[in-house]
Amino acid sequence: MFRLTVNLLGLRMFVFCIGLVGNMFVILSIVQTKVSHIKSFDLFLLGLTSANLEEIVIINIYNVNIVETFFITTSAWWCHLLKFMTTFGKMASIFFTVVICIFRYQKLRDIKHRGSLPICLDSITSAWTLSGVGVMLSTLLSLPMFAITPQGSVENMTENGASCHPDFFHCGENYCPTLNRVYKYLIMLLCHLLPLIIVTFTSCLTITVLMSQTNMVTTEDNVRCTNHHIGKSNGLHRSTVAVLAAMGLFQIDWTLYLILQWTFSLSDNPFWAEIEFFISTSYTSFSPYVYGIGSPFFSFEKCKQLFKI
Repeated sequence: MFRLTVNLLGLRMFVFCIGLVGNMFVILSIVQTKVSHIKSFDLFLLGLTSANLEEIVIINIYNVNIVETFFITTSAWWCHLLKFMTTFGKMASIFFTVVICIFRYQKLRDIKHRGSLPICLDSITSAWTLSGVGVMLSTLLSLPMFAITPQGSVENMTENGASCHPDFFHCGENYCPTLNRVYKYLIMLLCHLLPLIIVTFTSCLTITVLMSQTNMVTTEDNVRCTNHHIGKSNGLHRSTVAVLAAMGLFQIDWTLYLILQWTFSLSDNPFWAEIEFFISTSYTSFSPYVYGIGSPFFSFEKCKQLFKI
């Protein structure tokens, strides 16, 4: 058991390092961009990677706290704070994922008729406003973590030096207060299932538009286009494919999470903290690299500029 825990801890640190490097690289690349050159997509991606980074760091601290029970003891207030920050990172990451998915579909839809005309979210003011709304909603949805009642009194937790419980909602077979249960299923329905449905539906619409545009280009070889328009269209197509790949990773992760939550009783499972960690961090750790497929953030020129080689 101890050897398995050590192996999982090593794997967790490996995933943590991958996510740390990928998200930090995207954040630094966007931050170094001139303010006048920052687009709405860059701002949404900055919000996503910032939320990913915060979630990866905090959830790693939280889960190490759970694993290292014999070495780390925490107060109830510290556990509530870690749960709030972890939940905030998850909510913000999910929010910006949904925004990026919808934004990319709107950019691609009716592009033949709209041409180079901007959409509503192309406005940097609208992008900042929407990002602020996302941060506020994530904060409000995470605040009830401070009100979640753990099994046993707070005084016993503090006096006995208990570590943080792996189940954020403290909702098991033998103990599940009404507030805990309502908040758990509210989060799962509004913040997990609903975004999953929106991302899946919007991704299907985007794939449909991509296929129709591909068929249109194939059947209309005699149409003349300028090199600038071709380059812009190819760049948008490449970026959209990267977004769809990231959405696929998002759908796999949160579908698996919901299936496990609704099918099994995981509150008392000693490995649930590990399972939840790898499900939650697989998207937040690898999505920056997936988005990098369709953007210049991981190009050699960007590396030279970032590290000033």
